[in-house]
Amino acid sequence: MFEQHRETLEKALSAIAGRGYWSAYPESPSPRVYGEGAAERGKEAFESYLGKPFPLDQPGTGAWIGAERSPYGIDLGVTYPEPVADDLIAAAKAALPAWRDAGPEARALACVEIVDRINKRGFELANAVQHTTGQAFVMAFQAGGPHAQDRALEAVAYAYAAMTSSAAAARWEKPAKGEPLVMAKRFTVVPRGVALVIGCNTFPTWNAYPGLFASLATGNPVIVKPHPRAVLPLAITVQIAREVLAEAGYDPALVALAAEESNGLARTLATHPDIRIVDFTGSTEFGDWLERNAAQALVHTEKAGVNTVVIDSTDSWKGMLGNLAFSLSLYSGQMCTAPQNILVPAGGIETDEGHKSFDEVAAGLAAAVGKLLGDDARAVELTGALVNPGVLARVEAAPSLGEVVLESRAPAHPAFPDAVIRTPVIVRVDPDQPDVYGREHFGPVSFVIPTGSTRESLDVLRRTTEARGALTASAYSTSSHVLDQAERAALDAGVNLSCNLTGGVFVNQSAAFSDYHGSGANPAATASLTDPGYVAGRFHVVQSRRPA
Repeated sequence: MFEQHRETLEKALSAIAGRGYWSAYPESPSPRVYGEGAAERGKEAFESYLGKPFPLDQPGTGAWIGAERSPYGIDLGVTYPEPVADDLIAAAKAALPAWRDAGPEARALACVEIVDRINKRGFELANAVQHTTGQAFVMAFQAGGPHAQDRALEAVAYAYAAMTSSAAAARWEKPAKGEPLVMAKRFTVVPRGVALVIGCNTFPTWNAYPGLFASLATGNPVIVKPHPRAVLPLAITVQIAREVLAEAGYDPALVALAAEESNGLARTLATHPDIRIVDFTGSTEFGDWLERNAAQALVHTEKAGVNTVVIDSTDSWKGMLGNLAFSLSLYSGQMCTAPQNILVPAGGIETDEGHKSFDEVAAGLAAAVGKLLGDDARAVELTGALVNPGVLARVEAAPSLGEVVLESRAPAHPAFPDAVIRTPVIVRVDPDQPDVYGREHFGPVSFVIPTGSTRESLDVLRRTTEARGALTASAYSTSSHVLDQAERAALDAGVNLSCNLTGGVFVNQSAAFSDYHGSGANPAATASLTDPGYVAGRFHVVQSRRPA
């Protein structure tokens, strides 16, 4: 089990150091990659869970719970063992010593085996992600599968690198009068304790895997608390992890599922004195609550932010509009990295097609989105479905916030007639309305804002990011001086910046092993996925010494 993954781990270690392109798991769902019949078998496996208790052997109250409903209009009917928080924590604590004693290498290689088995069940997971999040199938396969698996492997690599950055043993010899002083020393990685991962509704695997595998690789048992509307993808993940751990000779209680039908269990677990690490992705309100109240734990949060685009000029008018249109439309803007505020000088911009007024920029963007999503069958494969009623309410309320540049419409899904789908709405608001654009409107809602100048646009970017946080920022300019100013503003605000995206790279996508997701340097997140700081606090080093 371990030896076959040593090369993969070594490649991952090289990738996090070099920051170039590398992926361990192919993102194409083609049968030429994953084999004939893999898609069909995966769909059958997903459908076998529907309307039944999920096959997970772990202690609970004896009751079975679950309230998942697909955004595509299907009642999933899957139920899960209702957990007892104290029992899960007690079992995890009992499993910790043997896992600690296994050492960094055995833990890392066991984690790579878990990820490898998750990859082999990619189509099963893709269907589970699609019908709990509303993502279109291809996106569910890619973002919920190989991209999430790469992020998991990245976390394992960072954890292993941190744990092995210095020697595990040393002979210490100090010259002295007569015989030297000689000591034998051992340095042992000691895990922080039981970890809690609180999942989100939109990207249950992509956002949960870094924390799950960073904690597990560093020796910490992990309790996985999924979002009540997106349990199945993480239930499958926990099932696989428990199987691998048991086969490797460890207690499967090292990974456990804590499913619920509401959101009360997360607070109970997060503030339990024996929970020592909390990883959370979701709302700013609950993220802030965790940071204030889970004082006994190391808390990593990824919350909401106001992602901003600054347009100064472009040498690819059509490329810029097409790229922005795709970014606004992908998964109906239900990504924490999706752009929201588009800042344009009121006097217009220079382009390769001549001067464009502010109104022409706004109209051009609206036309690009309209063209991209003009055909319903094509549109729904890009937008997916709305993940919850709150997103729909924001879309419907958006026209009251300003002047509508592009109306949202409701495409019909050819395969799922009950799916709730909306295309993006674009609204013009004035720069003196920070109460509108200065907060996040999660979903397919964006604003075009006329500013006095590009300098003012950069000031708005800086202010909104410092006040409310952001996970992405982007800038368009033909001037290297302006791009330098944009980079300086991004550094001041602590947000990752993308410049002049006009092709197949989009601001709301990030690549494992190369791109950092979040920075930890503004209010949108307390950590970056993934950097050394993300793993370092999950363990301590304890030494023992004796005369040699």
